[in-house]
Amino acid sequence: MYRLAIEQLKEWKDKPRRKPLIIRGARQVGKSWLMNEFGITCFNSVIKINCDDNPRMSAVFAEGFNKEKILLAFQAETGVKAVPNETLIILDEIQEIPNALKALKYFNEQAPEFHVIAAGSLLGIAMHVGTSFPVGKVEYLDLFPLSFDEFLLAINERPLFDIIQSCDFELATAFNTKFIEYLKLYYYVGGMPEIVDLYINNKDFSEIRVAQERILFDYEQDFSKHAPKEIVPRIRALYNSLPKQLAKENKKFVYGLVKEGARAREYEIAISWLNDCGLIHRVDLVSKPEIPLKSYINGKAFKLFSSDIGLLGASAGIEARSIIEGNKLFTEFKGAMTEQYVLQQLKSTCKFSLFYWGKENSTAEIDFLLQFNSLVYPLEVKAETNLKAKSLKVFCEKYQNNNAIRISLADYKKETNLTNYPLYMINSLKKYLSEQ
Repeated sequence: MYRLAIEQLKEWKDKPRRKPLIIRGARQVGKSWLMNEFGITCFNSVIKINCDDNPRMSAVFAEGFNKEKILLAFQAETGVKAVPNETLIILDEIQEIPNALKALKYFNEQAPEFHVIAAGSLLGIAMHVGTSFPVGKVEYLDLFPLSFDEFLLAINERPLFDIIQSCDFELATAFNTKFIEYLKLYYYVGGMPEIVDLYINNKDFSEIRVAQERILFDYEQDFSKHAPKEIVPRIRALYNSLPKQLAKENKKFVYGLVKEGARAREYEIAISWLNDCGLIHRVDLVSKPEIPLKSYINGKAFKLFSSDIGLLGASAGIEARSIIEGNKLFTEFKGAMTEQYVLQQLKSTCKFSLFYWGKENSTAEIDFLLQFNSLVYPLEVKAETNLKAKSLKVFCEKYQNNNAIRISLADYKKETNLTNYPLYMINSLKKYLSEQ
């Protein structure tokens, strides 16, 4: 299956002042596969070192950075000799050997002729627990579950993928029925590589749900294995509360839905832990929509989303029959699935930092705000083709904003101060805004 991140890796490979690259992302989003595929397709040879439970490599890195000795150890471990500019060196689960993480600094300074790439399921945690991290000496690539357009490629729908990439709204309208059918399928399957592969091979929705539940169970096992024991129950309770949080009309995170009487100070660490693992996305409230948006973060109000729409559906118990029941899936628990979908695509494909806006009396709320080319764009997410958007009207009048975008199943339509944007075309939004 093809991942768009391969193109970013190719750009990194050819950079004249390249630094070691760290791939960040939640467990099971395909980091190891991506590194292997990149090595096989773009290099003459690959050295892959798995740092998990590897006492030999722990001992090698514990002795400090000696380039010749480390490269010899790599050859002894894998049987592959490192050749400058021809060999990709992969350090997987690098957080398990803190000295290997530290060594990335010296690969940058003393061995820039080698292509070094690293990843780890809990790397975000390691970066925040006192590990000597090579700040300024590495580059990053964030990997997420397959986006909707990558999903189309995986199921052999290249023409639909090309329509999204080209922003061809006339063709999109002509094929909107087909797009919507695949969109419903993506809502259920999600973008976890194992689950997508399972769908491609047997299309058994019961088996897909079992596999999704297994991934959720694996995540809970990670809580117990890696998080401080005193906060494990809070992490578990908070993560399992996501469907309830998103089922509300106002999706602002409410601590009381995690546990009656819960307070912010009790769960701040749990939120940070899940965020560092890549298992949740946090979207903060801003007090006013001005540049830069992050300067106006409220701090006390925010929304939390899952890393994957398929896993959210599994956690919420959404049944496979929703796929064939008209457009019910788009309105499932008050449109939460649609808002999750939009958030996930804009984070993974468009790489937008997202915020939201709401009036203090909660009479109006804009689902997302994004900042692009020194402009603020309010995004209102609508399930199905219902285009009533009172909050959007209130926002635009209050702030004299003419950049509003309404995202729904309706066809593309550009008006004076509002653009109707189809849900299934959302991954072309950044290109669209660049051309305006």
